[in-house]
Amino acid sequence: MDKIKKGLGRGLSSLIGEAKAEPQKNKLPIGDLIPNRYQPRKIFDERNLEDLTSSIKERGIIQPIIVRNSNNDKSKFEIIAGERRWLAAQRAGLHNVPVIVAEADDLKSLEIAIIENVQRHDLNPLEEAQGYKRLIDEFAYDQEKVSKFIGKSRSHVTNSLRLLSLPNDIIKLIETQKLTTGHAKILVGLENASFVALKIIEKKLSVRQAENFVKIFKKKKLTVKKDPNIKHLENSLSEKIGLNVSIKNNKRNKGSITFDFKEIDQLNKIIEIIKLYY
Repeated sequence: MDKIKKGLGRGLSSLIGEAKAEPQKNKLPIGDLIPNRYQPRKIFDERNLEDLTSSIKERGIIQPIIVRNSNNDKSKFEIIAGERRWLAAQRAGLHNVPVIVAEADDLKSLEIAIIENVQRHDLNPLEEAQGYKRLIDEFAYDQEKVSKFIGKSRSHVTNSLRLLSLPNDIIKLIETQKLTTGHAKILVGLENASFVALKIIEKKLSVRQAENFVKIFKKKKLTVKKDPNIKHLENSLSEKIGLNVSIKNNKRNKGSITFDFKEIDQLNKIIEIIKLYY
């Protein structure tokens, strides 16, 4: 049991101890196990599941699945942690799987499931953040306790939770992997986050390009009111070339147009556009 605890990590092993796990490894028919009602994972990546299936075919299940007696069906065992291993084992054609039987109520089952998934990096960033939030909301954890229990920095936990403040349409884009977590972090706190997210996808912007794109809108808030037609021109140009554009003119229609660039490649891009059309 000591080796099992070490593999699971300090936070999870202590939870299993609190849940009074059986000291020996048991084997149960794969059909006797049922999914966890409190599984924090929503999406099982097909490629990762195939890789795990191949590994199980070669080496079997190294880490036992943690289960408890089912409240609804006394002949079944509900999975607390290890549902991905259970699914892969079915695909691999296993008849029996190694398990650890724990005495755990619904709340303890949820707690163990969240810790196990996060520690094993089995959750996507949103599921991870939702797991942290449930630990805080349902188990009275604070961010410091989550940080120590999971074994990640306090800033990582804080930044992870900030993702949940994004609009639902952006969260859907992250869940479907149309938007990366790096892009999503840039959008946190933006009033026009949904618009910028669609532009990032449409223009296929890198994280660095997206950061520069976002700066365009932040700078606009600090500028004085301009003629709507001038602002429209600035916006159109900014969206086309991905750089901050400023147009100044006076009542005599004299003025200047400025393109902000951060690196030589951006300057070359402006020059090429001017040469191409003029």
